[in-house]
Amino acid sequence: MTMPSDSSYLPRTMPPVRPDMADAEFWRHCNARRLCFQRCLACRRFTHPPSVTCPFCRSPEREWVEAPPSATLFSFTFIHYAAHDSVRASLPYNVAVVAFPECGNVRLVTNVIDAAPGDLTIGMTVFLAWECHAEGQLLPRFRLAPEAGVR
Repeated sequence: MTMPSDSSYLPRTMPPVRPDMADAEFWRHCNARRLCFQRCLACRRFTHPPSVTCPFCRSPEREWVEAPPSATLFSFTFIHYAAHDSVRASLPYNVAVVAFPECGNVRLVTNVIDAAPGDLTIGMTVFLAWECHAEGQLLPRFRLAPEAGVR
């Protein structure tokens, strides 16, 4: 199991997560340090972001499956312009999309917290790391190398 980071990749002053009916369970799992994705019980396909019904077969029958602690870097960019005042001091920062082959290649938008421009390569393996954000919400972030204590 990964532990929350002592520092935050992006400022904790950023707007907090506001769960809705479809994704509240995703965020509850995150707060338990479990990165879970929905899988349809009818067609067995994974989806993210969470939804009330399967976007493929429209079944409302869903389950939550825990993802492995590693993912494949699918895409990334480094942000050089502050779209929100709270991130101005963090420039440049990355926004990454990671994929989970063991979960039907479902993808998650996140950050690789220990990567500088030039460190990331599409297809590389990255490792789950939890960070505490505003109001205590744990956010799934990723690192270049595994931390001690990865589950």
